[in-house]
Amino acid sequence: MRFVFYTHSLISDWNHGNAHFLRGVMRELLARGHEAVALEPADGWSRDNLIKDQGLTPLARFQADFPELVSVSYGTDFPHEEVLADADVVVVHEWTDPRLVARIGDIRRRGGGFTLLFHDTHHRAVSAAPEIGALNLEDYDCILAFGDAVRERYLKAGWGSQVVTWHEAADTRLFRPMPEYDRERDVVWIGNWGDDERAEELQAYLLDPVREHRLDGTVHGVRYPPEALEKISAAGLFYGGWIANADAPRAFARHRLAVHVPRRPYASALPGIPTIRVFEALACGMPLVCAPWTDSEALFRPGRDFLVAADSRQMSAHVRDVVKDPQLAAELARSGLQTVKARHTCAHRVDELLATLRRLGTARARSSLPAVEAAE
Repeated sequence: MRFVFYTHSLISDWNHGNAHFLRGVMRELLARGHEAVALEPADGWSRDNLIKDQGLTPLARFQADFPELVSVSYGTDFPHEEVLADADVVVVHEWTDPRLVARIGDIRRRGGGFTLLFHDTHHRAVSAAPEIGALNLEDYDCILAFGDAVRERYLKAGWGSQVVTWHEAADTRLFRPMPEYDRERDVVWIGNWGDDERAEELQAYLLDPVREHRLDGTVHGVRYPPEALEKISAAGLFYGGWIANADAPRAFARHRLAVHVPRRPYASALPGIPTIRVFEALACGMPLVCAPWTDSEALFRPGRDFLVAADSRQMSAHVRDVVKDPQLAAELARSGLQTVKARHTCAHRVDELLATLRRLGTARARSSLPAVEAAE
């Protein structure tokens, strides 16, 4: 089948974690013999900021790191109708311009033979509900929501008659244990500051424990204001800035412990949805300690795959214990890696996507599935 993904960006992962997942999904589809191409706006916010921050080098890095992936930029005169004429499946990401969301739906209504899916991987269904509710999704065959809480929000609001949960996952072609690297430092955090959506949480669940136990480590991410950089330095951590996702496995491998601090909207309004860094850290065999969040969808085995703190005091104890106890760290790493391999790889998500396409029964997508994949 020919898959077309409308994404905010495939090339840039600057403050755009969904690029990690789509790259993995596209690589898996290509490995199975399907075609896959991404379309992204020429003036996309993530790519523009990446270039301002890092210059053009990361764009060349993307081609070197993912030579099999193709992303085409579009502007106002892009011939969407022509490009979609031979598509079997079109997946439109939630950050796509609302006018284009409607235009693609119109192409589908006027005879487009493709299955049309809308992909939501953000908290705007709760935090910006009027914007999501204003989208014209009438001609979309199905909504792919990256957690049950988002799926339930769509169904309750009547934003789609067919809504399925499609979690993110780890690209295990990229994210894997790297025992060849020495764990030289204590704690690593890879994540963005993000409009103060977790400023207090980062202080309580990352910076304070590190300073209390006089640990060292690294913070990677973007959009950190000067006052945040001062706090990172005061805690004894090194700020490494933006990191290409292809370099993240090595960053994990050089540290003894990874920390997960979810954004406030996920921890409160959308429980059960981890960031993609949870999947990726565990896929790298990293011991992981999490700030409070509820695994309401039973994706993992909390207490075995990672430790979850009920409050900042317990977080401090967990961080200390994992850094100081190699046996505990090894047990967590082994269990978390086992769960990701069994349930949460991009290969699992492609299986789920193909199963959804079969259930939808759209003619072109159904007839294009190879016999081995179409078998129930």
